[in-house]
Amino acid sequence: MTTPLALSDDTILLLGQFADTLDQQRPDAEMREEIRLARALVFAEQLHGPTEAAFDAEQDLLAAAPRVRHGQTRGEYAALLRLVARGVSAG
Repeated sequence: MTTPLALSDDTILLLGQFADTLDQQRPDAEMREEIRLARALVFAEQLHGPTEAAFDAEQDLLAAAPRVRHGQTRGEYAALLRLVARGVSAG
């Protein structure tokens, strides 16, 4: 897993929101890459509206949020997002 060198405040906030949602909604279900992609857009637009700032926030979130591994649960992925938000990375 690699993350940007410095995460913006927006990215840290969005990682937390993403993790909270996954923990609250079916944490034992399998996480899918499609969810990662869709949620990045939804959370960015909730924060900024349909603007260029939302596009930038979405791209930053996708860069920070690692790709989903086969068999990974939503809860496991949420824990991973929290680690990324704290600056933990493995490359």
